[in-house]
Parts: sequence; structure tokens; C-alpha cells
Amino acid sequence: MTKESASGWSSAWAHALDDVELGVQEAERLLSRLHADTLDPEAALSAAQGAWAPPVGLGPLPESLEERARIVLARQLAVAEQLAAAAVQSRRQLTFARQADVSAPPRPLFVDAAC
Repeated sequence: MTKESASGWSSAWAHALDDVELGVQEAERLLSRLHADTLDPEAALSAAQGAWAPPVGLGPLPESLEERARIVLARQLAVAEQLAAAAVQSRRQLTFARQADVSAPPRPLFVDAAC
């Protein structure tokens, strides 16, 4: 591999890692806003739209980027765990809300005038 092609290969991988890292940062921000209760559900849905597609034709990861890739992967896994926990909590809250008696209390049928 020539020095120029090696540089392009490493640069392509660095760019791919940049893209993944930006996605992780966005997910971290959304989770932070979710926990702070400042998240607009519509904004969250629009931010989460669009499927990620892995880059093609990059070849093996350059050794010089291995540590960075491990760090990004660890952050991805942490965000995935937080998202799973948030989904479980949301499901529990939904189940509780569906079971909660939110109907109006029964109206009295008579009034005791002796009181």
C-alpha cells in the first residue's frame, strides 16, 4: 500500500468513526434531556429518524485508530444500556397509567340534610 493510499484509508476510517461518534453524542444528549425532563417528544422523534448505514469498502480498521474505536464502542454500549433502561421504565409507567383508576369518583345519590 502506498503512503498516499494508506493516508486515504486511515482518513476514511477516521471519518467513519467521526460519524459514529456524532451519533453517540446525539443519543447521549437526548438521554440527558430525557432525564432532565426537557425533551420534546416530537423533537426526539425527528432527531432519531433515519437509519444508520455502515460504511462500505473501508477494509480493516487501521491499528492507529483501534483505541479510539474501542472508546466509541464503549460509549455506544453505554448509551444502548441507558436506552434499554429508559424503555423499560417507560413501559412500567405506561402499564401503571393504564391500570390507575382515573375515573371520577361516584356522585352521591342523596344528601343528608340532618348535618
